[in-house]
Amino acid sequence: MRIAIVDDSGLRAAILKEGLAEAGYTDIEVVAPHGGFVARLERMAPDIVLMDLGDPSRDALEEMLTVSRALARPIAMFVDRSDDAMIGAAIDAGVSAYVVDGLRKERVRPILELAIRRFNAFNALRVERDDAITALADRKTLDRAKAILMQGRGLTEPEAHALLRSTAMNQSRRIVEVAEALITAHALLDPPKGTGR
Repeated sequence: MRIAIVDDSGLRAAILKEGLAEAGYTDIEVVAPHGGFVARLERMAPDIVLMDLGDPSRDALEEMLTVSRALARPIAMFVDRSDDAMIGAAIDAGVSAYVVDGLRKERVRPILELAIRRFNAFNALRVERDDAITALADRKTLDRAKAILMQGRGLTEPEAHALLRSTAMNQSRRIVEVAEALITAHALLDPPKGTGR
């Protein structure tokens, strides 16, 4: 597993590296949080990012949260102090583990594992949500295409669906793609009143 540590304090980064080494992790790189470091992190493509902010300013926290949004990887953030606004901003940005005053080498492995598990759980929920949104949009597209066929050709709903399905199979396309093409063609051939000639 490739691990990136974002930290500009050599001492604090050393604590994290030591804890990771004791847990058996060896592919570790420390990145200083300035000078285009987000692009460096993206090129590294780490499996997880540990951010050690110590006592962050609002600007530093915002910059780190930008990393969280850009990478879409498990991120564990260590800070010395916090408040509700900082915690809320970290959660909104997708930080998987937010640890206040907990930088000790023996805690690194469990925090790392927690960050990975939470990231995977939230990612699974995100995928389910996206799939549900796509399925709903596809369903609306199919219903609209069936309505066009039912109205234009006098078909029943099952007949319209069967026609869309057989057309999709004959063209080696997804049924929703055929439905989208039908809706587009219908809009071109039968524009709403007042918009055509």
